[in-house]
Amino acid sequence: MRSALVLASALLMAVPPVKGDDPLPARMADTGGGTQLITAEAPDAGSTTGTVTWWDRRGGRWVEAGSAPARFGANGLVEGDRRRQGTDTTPAGLYDLPYAFGIKPPPPRTRSPFARVTDRSWWCQDNDSRAYNRWVEGLPRDCRATEAEHLVSYGARYAHALVIGFNYDEPVRGRGAGIFLHVNGRGATAGCVSVPAEAMRRILVWADPARRPHIAIGTRDGRTAITRY
Repeated sequence: MRSALVLASALLMAVPPVKGDDPLPARMADTGGGTQLITAEAPDAGSTTGTVTWWDRRGGRWVEAGSAPARFGANGLVEGDRRRQGTDTTPAGLYDLPYAFGIKPPPPRTRSPFARVTDRSWWCQDNDSRAYNRWVEGLPRDCRATEAEHLVSYGARYAHALVIGFNYDEPVRGRGAGIFLHVNGRGATAGCVSVPAEAMRRILVWADPARRPHIAIGTRDGRTAITRY
């Protein structure tokens, strides 16, 4: 028993404690298990601006690969499991990144699966549709156009984008649909995270599905603290 306690103590001592000046991913409870991570951090839950940073895990440490100013929902951020559709809030949490899409061709060396937007491309947000929170080519009969995004009409904002896996695998009606990391528009978003066009291109080139990238969205304060994820 004594030897087991000594071994456990030695193992604990071998793991360096997390400190406040450690890279942000090292202070998080979960990073998704991969070796790439995007953090989208706002100062507080009411903020509409903040910073997106993308990270690589190398040699057991998280290393910053790039960063850019970010925009969030017009009504700030809210915990993903409490979000309601139509509130213009960005869902805080840790999410996967199922695939990329864009009106423009993907940047060279893009490795994420990429869907090219056409005139028939829609994102259904109709709570009564079987296609809720899904890309569709041609609008289904049960998805009202007034409850869907005609992707090509978003112009520069959807030149390049990544789908954020919020409410995606098993959609909960009324929680929200169509949450993306995309190019900046004129101001705050309707719930997405946006960055300048060049940053979006750099992120698409950087992201490698084999390294299981995720995105963590949250705040520096305690209300929707990003380190909780």
